[in-house]
Amino acid sequence: MKININQTVHDIDIDPDTPLLWVLRDHLDLTGTKYGCGIGVCGSCTVLVDGLPVRSCITPTSEVEDQEILTIEGVSNDNSHPVQQAWEDIQVPQCGYCQSGQILTAIALLNNNKRPSDRDIDQAMSGVLCRCGTYPRVRQAIKMAADKKSGGNGDTV
Repeated sequence: MKININQTVHDIDIDPDTPLLWVLRDHLDLTGTKYGCGIGVCGSCTVLVDGLPVRSCITPTSEVEDQEILTIEGVSNDNSHPVQQAWEDIQVPQCGYCQSGQILTAIALLNNNKRPSDRDIDQAMSGVLCRCGTYPRVRQAIKMAADKKSGGNGDTV
């Protein structure tokens, strides 16, 4: 089976029903995608498939064979993506476990909505649980990233 992850095609020999999460972590050593609940509820395992957030713990690899998959490792080599910069500027992470899912979900939101409202942010991010409760900082960082992506300096938060 061939899968395209972070703009690299990988030829892997696995059972097609193997969840994408385990292919990423166990076969390709892409451990930024986290195992949280195993039933697609917590969002820690979120990756983008053709730009949309997908729970990799419940997605059979066969379902994403001909699609583009983006993991946290593929966002940028130097943390220069506006969402990553905003995450650092606002100091969003506390324990950090959910952050790859949070960041990828935020990227998908901003790719589809250049100026999300608080409600838009809350709705988009509701599928990624943060046990540390950093939701106000997540919202602030998304607004900062939206401003940076639109050419601002990020100070409109």
